[in-house]
Amino acid sequence: MKKIYLILLMAFPLFTFGQELVSINDAKPLEVKGFKMYPNPAYGDEVYITTKTNGNKEIQIFDVFGEVVLHQRIATNTLNISKLVPGVYVLQVTENKKTMTRKLVIK
Repeated sequence: MKKIYLILLMAFPLFTFGQELVSINDAKPLEVKGFKMYPNPAYGDEVYITTKTNGNKEIQIFDVFGEVVLHQRIATNTLNISKLVPGVYVLQVTENKKTMTRKLVIK
């Protein structure tokens, strides 16, 4: 019985040190206002991306390995995704130094 208490007393400092709070950057990222992306999941060759200002957008699409599979600048709200194979992607839209990231599913 004493061995169990001894083991618990030795393990207690490990548990308490693991509970320290870590400070993080609380600044809110600048996000694109009025962001909409449809259809999602996408079945065709196009995805429509609209924002409040509908300005020029820089689009990057990443695969599940984090590799950029599509990088385009668009002035309209239509993104051509015909070169992408069906799967799950991460879409990153940058407009006026503001960025929005969303999951994109292509069927």
